[in-house]
Amino acid sequence: MISTQFLLTALVVVLAPGTGVVYTLALGLGQGRRAALWAALGCTFGIVPHLMAATLGLAAVLHTSALLFNVVKYAGVAYLLWLAWGALKSGGALRVDPTRTADAGLRIARRGALINILNPKLSIFFLALLPPFLSGDPASATAEMILLGAVFMAMTFAVFCLYGFFAASVRTWLLASERAMAWLNRTFAAVFGGLALRLAFERA
Repeated sequence: MISTQFLLTALVVVLAPGTGVVYTLALGLGQGRRAALWAALGCTFGIVPHLMAATLGLAAVLHTSALLFNVVKYAGVAYLLWLAWGALKSGGALRVDPTRTADAGLRIARRGALINILNPKLSIFFLALLPPFLSGDPASATAEMILLGAVFMAMTFAVFCLYGFFAASVRTWLLASERAMAWLNRTFAAVFGGLALRLAFERA
C-alpha cells in the first residue's frame, strides 16, 4: 500500500524545478509539444539506473567511493556545460530558433536521460527517500522499492509533460519576438552553466 505521505513527498520533489524540468521547458519552447514529450520521457527513464542502484544497494558504494562518484560527477558537469553552449550556439541542442529543424525524438530523449544518468546524487537521493516508506518486511523490501520507484517515475513523467506542454503553448508568442528568443537562450545557457557549477561542488 502506497502511503499518502509518500505521494505528497514525491509530488513536492517532482514539482521542484531542476535540470530535467529546465531541459523539458527548453525543448517545449524551442521545438514544441512533441519535443517536450520526448524530453519528459527521456528524463524519466534517466531515473531508472539510480532507482536500480538504490534498490540493489549500489548507491551506498557510490556514496563511499570518491573516485567513482567524481568520475560520474565530472562527466555530468561537462555534459551540462555542453548543453549550456547548445543554448547559445546556432543549431545547438537547446537553441530556441524558429528556423531550426526539429530533432529526432530518440535524440531528444537520449539527451534527457543522460542529464539524470550523469547525476550521481540521484542514487544517493533515492537511497534516502524510499526506505522510510517501506513496510519493514525484508522479504518484500525489493518489490516495495520497485513499486515506489515506478510511482515516482510516473509522477515525474506526468509533471514534466505538464511543464513541457505549458512551454509549448506559449511558443508561438515567444518565437515572434527576437528579443524574447535571445533572452531565453541566454537564460537557458546561464541556468545550465549554474547547474554545472553546483554539481561540480557536490560531495558524496
